[in-house]
Amino acid sequence: MIKPIYLDYNATTPHDPEVIEAMRPFLETEFGNPSSPHWYGIKPKQAVETARGQVAGILNCDPTEVFFTSGGTESNNHAIRGVAKRFKEKGNHIITSNFEHPAVLEVFSYLEGEGFETTYLPVSEDGLVDPAAVDRAIRPTTVLITVMHANNEVGTVQPIAEISRIAREHGIAMHTDAAQSVGKIPIDVKQLGVDLLSLAGHKVYAPKGIGALYVRTPLVPEKFCFGADQEMGWRAGTENVLEIVGLGKACEIAQRDMEKNMARMKFLRDRLHEGLLGRLFDIRLNGHHQLRLPNTLNISFKDLEANRILEEIGLEVAASAGAACHSDSLEISHVLIAMGIPLEWAKGTLRFSVGRMTTEAEIDKAIRVIADAVNKLKALC
Repeated sequence: MIKPIYLDYNATTPHDPEVIEAMRPFLETEFGNPSSPHWYGIKPKQAVETARGQVAGILNCDPTEVFFTSGGTESNNHAIRGVAKRFKEKGNHIITSNFEHPAVLEVFSYLEGEGFETTYLPVSEDGLVDPAAVDRAIRPTTVLITVMHANNEVGTVQPIAEISRIAREHGIAMHTDAAQSVGKIPIDVKQLGVDLLSLAGHKVYAPKGIGALYVRTPLVPEKFCFGADQEMGWRAGTENVLEIVGLGKACEIAQRDMEKNMARMKFLRDRLHEGLLGRLFDIRLNGHHQLRLPNTLNISFKDLEANRILEEIGLEVAASAGAACHSDSLEISHVLIAMGIPLEWAKGTLRFSVGRMTTEAEIDKAIRVIADAVNKLKALC
């Protein structure tokens, strides 16, 4: 069976072959506990610290500021809950946008039940948070601001450095969810000015179930997991050495090949977009036209339903829908709602995201498949 063309790299990525090779010894022979003081613990311990340095390298931070987690969701939970509870005596107000991933929005919902007051900032039609709106939302009781670096659905990249500057002027901790941006565009925590940053391994060609949280020294969130003293005493539990090694290698590769991969992904993304524009009408690009991840194309097909398009192309192209039509309801992505995308466009929204393994031949075939499916469905309307 010929597999469909994979254009859903924002959902997850395949394992990079170099990542697999780096992990292999820790799957086959190096099984020791990195906390063990004897011979079997030496190489696993060294491997964990090497990976910590590799993650720190792509973020431009000190390795002691990198803590391994189970993924982006845990990192977001640790950052947001940890800071909010650490500084609860100072204040109970926290700020985010209505554009965030559920791994942020659900934490805010939980904290509301714990007595925190929340502000959800709006975004513009192209998905940007206005730094001036952040400034206006700040109260004397504000203890945390979190705004994602790049949106997972439309790819819009936020003005994090400017928002961080505002947070710093007010003495407020600043967190960003960078799960979608790490490995796709340069990330420098010093230039961004953030205090905390979350990343996820399976978005950078490493395994699922591994991530990291950057915490700027000397900030100390509340401890998230109690037990022994792994991860410098902040997150207890025997380290997932195999996947930590994979994440470290993936970050090393991403940093090494950043410029080449960015140019390649942008070329493929734009080739797909231009090809569809040449064959179809009533197409709308969602997200900022320039301030956008180089691999992400979110487009709407007017008066069509996203799930019907996916049904038509599913055997040949794998992508994600921005809306789901059920027998008695229409569920539109909260991201599209936040951007104010009209219903006739929003319901026919698809996200295509290219990656390192994507080829020009796949893009050209995808253009034909998608265009044929859309034209077929248009004819049935």
